[in-house]
Amino acid sequence: MDEIKATFRPDLYAGKRVLVSGASSGIGLAVARGFRDVGAAVIATGSSEAKLAAARTDGRNEGIRFETLDVRDPAALIAFVGALPGLDVLVNAAGIARPTAEFTDATYLEVIDVNLNSVMRLSMAARPHLAASRGSIINFASMLSYLADATVPAYGASKTGVVGLTRQLAHAFGPEGIRVNAISPGYHRTDMTKALWNDPEPAARIAARSALKRWGEAEDLVGTALFLASPAAAFLTGADLPVDGGYVTG
Repeated sequence: MDEIKATFRPDLYAGKRVLVSGASSGIGLAVARGFRDVGAAVIATGSSEAKLAAARTDGRNEGIRFETLDVRDPAALIAFVGALPGLDVLVNAAGIARPTAEFTDATYLEVIDVNLNSVMRLSMAARPHLAASRGSIINFASMLSYLADATVPAYGASKTGVVGLTRQLAHAFGPEGIRVNAISPGYHRTDMTKALWNDPEPAARIAARSALKRWGEAEDLVGTALFLASPAAAFLTGADLPVDGGYVTG
């Protein structure tokens, strides 16, 4: 993270307000820390009280405000975002995967609700704030927006949908000065992928397909997020940037 902090001005986001969903751990938390490190006032949300409690007591998260938010609850979401005094950046990072179980109707719908529907809900709720600030939305898609995994039909469909929704919202919100982009992570070492990177055979196989011959870390996504919300990306919208070490093209 020190190299990332050295790349961007420490006051790049001074005075800016950032909301990151799914940020009690993993990629969302890394992104929340990244925006905090360059001056932003960051609210990180999650639905697991245990994870939120652990995040609040972790000294590495000093300065980040952690709040409970169930992105499956439209009324709670609208009330939460509506109560904010303003917003400059929305990061939709909430996501779940339920391998094999996604073939059941209930689990399939739950994954779609968290991974895709929440992006629409949060984006619509934040739209007035972002129009006022001429702000930015960053959605987290996945390499499975482009590849198939036979065990996670809902995850793959939802993340493919995130890319499509990003393009649609970029055009819907563009006249209001709101930019909407996506990031597609590859294999990054998080709790969601722990079963793979903890097993030597799949861990080595995945690294070998990557152009950089390694797994990604959650921190590898931070610089891309900071760039996308910055003035350096002022004419970039409706795009999806793969941050996968070259895995998809391997």
